[in-house]
Amino acid sequence: QVQLVESGGGLVQAGGSLRLSCAASGSIFSIDAMGWYRQAPGKRRELVAHITSGGSPNYADSVKGRFTISRDNAKNTVDLQMNSLKPEDTAVYYCNADYRPVAIPRRSFEVWGQGTMVTVSS
Repeated sequence: QVQLVESGGGLVQAGGSLRLSCAASGSIFSIDAMGWYRQAPGKRRELVAHITSGGSPNYADSVKGRFTISRDNAKNTVDLQMNSLKPEDTAVYYCNADYRPVAIPRRSFEVWGQGTMVTVSS
């Protein structure tokens, strides 16, 4: 079964940096878009950033200029470099991917990671 595993979350002081990583595994033919979402306490899950298979990124206005998303198609990984972190960045961060399985490469499926906690202290 195709799975996503996130890593890199933790506690960091405001103004600091953190790098999140996500690795996809399983019988994958290819991966289209990959992205990072987050859900803060009492709020709905929101898109943080996503990146196409060709490497074109998009960011939420709240993180633009501070976060950088990147991917390695050969390794099926996507990273999120987070700089100048703010307390409002505190949330569970989830990795997301649209992939095409080896068995049915013409169809696209969505998969989510279990999430990694990011806490930014004042």
